[in-house]
Amino acid sequence: MTALLTHYIGGQWVAGEGDSLSSVSPSRPDVVVAAGRFATSAQVDQAIDAAAEAAAGWGSLPYAERAKVLTRAAEILRANAEEWGRELSAEEGKTAPEGIGEVQRAAAILDFQATEAVREAGEIYHSPRAGERIEVVRKPVGVVSMITPFNFPIAIPAWKAAPALIHGNTIVWKPAHSVPLLAVRLTQALDEAGLPAGVLNLVIAPSAEASAMQSDPRISALTFTGSTRVGRMIASRCASVGIPVQAELGGKNPAVVLADADLPHAATQVLNGAFNSTGQKCTATSRVAVVREVADDFLAELKSQLASRVTGDPLAEGVSMGPMIDARNRDEVLAAVQKHAGPDSTSGARLLVGGNIPEVVGCEGGYFLEPTIVEVPNRDHYLWNEELFAPVLSFLVVDDAAEAFEAAEFGEYGLSAAVFTDSLAATFNAVDRLDVGILHVNSETAGADPHVPFGGAGASGYGPKEQGRAAREFFTHTTTVYLGRWPR
Repeated sequence: MTALLTHYIGGQWVAGEGDSLSSVSPSRPDVVVAAGRFATSAQVDQAIDAAAEAAAGWGSLPYAERAKVLTRAAEILRANAEEWGRELSAEEGKTAPEGIGEVQRAAAILDFQATEAVREAGEIYHSPRAGERIEVVRKPVGVVSMITPFNFPIAIPAWKAAPALIHGNTIVWKPAHSVPLLAVRLTQALDEAGLPAGVLNLVIAPSAEASAMQSDPRISALTFTGSTRVGRMIASRCASVGIPVQAELGGKNPAVVLADADLPHAATQVLNGAFNSTGQKCTATSRVAVVREVADDFLAELKSQLASRVTGDPLAEGVSMGPMIDARNRDEVLAAVQKHAGPDSTSGARLLVGGNIPEVVGCEGGYFLEPTIVEVPNRDHYLWNEELFAPVLSFLVVDDAAEAFEAAEFGEYGLSAAVFTDSLAATFNAVDRLDVGILHVNSETAGADPHVPFGGAGASGYGPKEQGRAAREFFTHTTTVYLGRWPR
């Protein structure tokens, strides 16, 4: 049954007034998961109006009142995790356990941010003057534009919306229109939890129709997750009108496997990082540098474990990996692999595993790509440096740990990295040397807990970090108050 897509503006569910909108299943493109009509620029303006009107009232509520809404919404998410998680799987393509887990993770994020209601409210400093103290208090920034991607259609919105809301901001949200149904579900949970009208406004709109979200003078901040190219364009536009931007951008995340690593464990973690969620996440493991001493054994372990993994219908039992989000992305990645590592390539790379479109019974025409491993000759190779956002892992053999770290840090991105070693010295070396926002020792590059900062360095991030208590640095501003008394 096709779900109805509507927009949430000023506390009301309204039909779109723009062109037809439909969300198809990437595993069965003939199945329409949800359908409706896009929002127009006029409806985006109405959403901004509603958010601006609701800002003062929501921002003046006690934290405890705002926390109750987040906590109730988390309960609603958990109660619907099975159903909504399977909808997520059908619409986005990740496996059902991953989809259900993502809905549960969104609930955990809401719960964590709700605890701001019982944390310290500010800071008090000593004054150099008698009879005075200095207090720093935090206030909401105001109306926040929120632009979210397709790959985590409920978790990423939750980790942006939850801190924005708990700190008293209102939101205008444009989700990726390829996966709008889970945006509707999160909004339903917040609505049912008692979120006042206008505090969150959902508009599923083409980018051209939502340009006001990057320019309207009532917008106080914009939070974005997506590609580095698009993020920099948005940051440039917003900078021209003075709107601060928080952006989580691209990644080309390396794993380093040293000679003392537990190879079976390292292989499991690298495969999880590379191929869970079909490799379509900013923290996916997309390249691995392995010291020559163990390279053959490690590659054999990768191939052995990969042979037991199943690519297929994401809603079926026992499936490890589903399809990519659409045919265009899949075909572009396949063309890049063939060009740079195919039989006619002169780059020195060679295809080790995969590189084809598999046949999946019952999902004919789905946007599937085999898990793919390509050996590259050096760190300058295209496939070592270019973000593909796909289930493609580049494999590089290096002579020693020093060369492995050089290869890992090569390039413009700095989101996440993993090091597999039993050496404390090598671990310290990785911490000191790898300029990344997230470093995993003996675990996959993907994964981020809601209570710690998340974000990258270099081309992988722009502005303050997300998640944890770090989120308040973007969603609040401070007022320094000098509290004095009358002279005696």
